[in-house]
Amino acid sequence: MSRKNIDENIKEIARYTYDWINSYVPNLRTNSVHTVRAYTTAVNLYISFLESKGIKANGFTTECFSANFITDWLLWLRTHRNCSGRTCNNRMAAIKCLLRYIGMRNKAYRFLYIDASNSVKRLKESKGQVHGMSKEAVKTLLATPDPTTKIGLRDITIMSFEYGTATRIDEVLSIKIRQLHLNGEKPYVTVIGKGSKIRSLYLMSGLVETLRKYVTVFHGENPGPEDYLFYSSWHGLKAKLSQEAIRKRLKHYAAKAHKINPDVPTDLHSHQWRHAKACHWLEDGINIVEISKLLGHESLETTMIYQEITRGKQISALATLDDEISKGTPKKWKQPNAMNLKDYFCFI
Repeated sequence: MSRKNIDENIKEIARYTYDWINSYVPNLRTNSVHTVRAYTTAVNLYISFLESKGIKANGFTTECFSANFITDWLLWLRTHRNCSGRTCNNRMAAIKCLLRYIGMRNKAYRFLYIDASNSVKRLKESKGQVHGMSKEAVKTLLATPDPTTKIGLRDITIMSFEYGTATRIDEVLSIKIRQLHLNGEKPYVTVIGKGSKIRSLYLMSGLVETLRKYVTVFHGENPGPEDYLFYSSWHGLKAKLSQEAIRKRLKHYAAKAHKINPDVPTDLHSHQWRHAKACHWLEDGINIVEISKLLGHESLETTMIYQEITRGKQISALATLDDEISKGTPKKWKQPNAMNLKDYFCFI
């Protein structure tokens, strides 16, 4: 290849990469800022790897995206960045997505995606286990914040909401006032989940009262419909609360609650509320299909894997569904007993 052709090749790859990050991914691939950030990070890491090999930014040709280079990059992520197998696979998926896009823009480059797909294999992932929480552990945690203080009220509302609805933490922090419907006969919240999928979740009375008190204290009598439900004050603005801020608060409460009840995990994180609620729904006799819908899972299999349900529990869970179908009775929701905590705590 002549120097002129090489230069054109470099410019073309750079232009396609720029378009992919700034136009294709955010506008056509996903609406999630987290996914855009993850894809951008993957490209930046790949560039860092190539530069570590002595390849300057103005020298990135199609040869830099060969299967051998991508394989070496995965090893570099493992050894130099200490990335897990799952993280490496997610980074690799982003690069493959980029190569597929480049092949769409110029069919002469389709071989890059084909070679990467056929030759670069996923790394083995260690299955991370989400430790469950008993109902007593949940009660202890919800009793830890001081609801007479403003920060305590906010924290108990977030924890009660996470557990009461089994929503993902980003779904919770992305909720705006207009998505919350507390005054109807059946109060509910509209949640925007993965892939911009919308689902409505009914709110039980204990959680509704907690939310009403929280909204009054934090948003006043006339809350702005576009304001985030849970926010961080920044220069007079109500900015979206960060997941890191929630993580620190959960660690704080977990350490205190663990001294009272050893069943409370000291490494508490938001996903454990979702996991715990799903397991408690199952224990309360709600069928596995309804649980799958409530969690926003696309398939029943995902729910089974997510909960790490044993074979015996799977049979039992599916039996609850089969029993309802065979008897033709309405779905039964077993309402747990209310907690006696300041009369407005979310119940378990």
